[in-house]
Amino acid sequence: MCQHPRTCPGADSSDREAAVPLASHPEQGWTLLCNGVLLFEDTGELLPDGRIIAPHRPTTAVAA
Repeated sequence: MCQHPRTCPGADSSDREAAVPLASHPEQGWTLLCNGVLLFEDTGELLPDGRIIAPHRPTTAVAA
């Protein structure tokens, strides 16, 4: 699916969120990545094969 000079990580890769955005609709809360992943602003994901990745926001604050 990705046609960039440098191939983006696949939808099954652990770093799939690093793929290039193809379409972004922040007013609706989602971004479509070039690997077919639909990334939601709550950090949930919908993979091209229909699998759902639950939101994975940090649950603890990190002290600076």
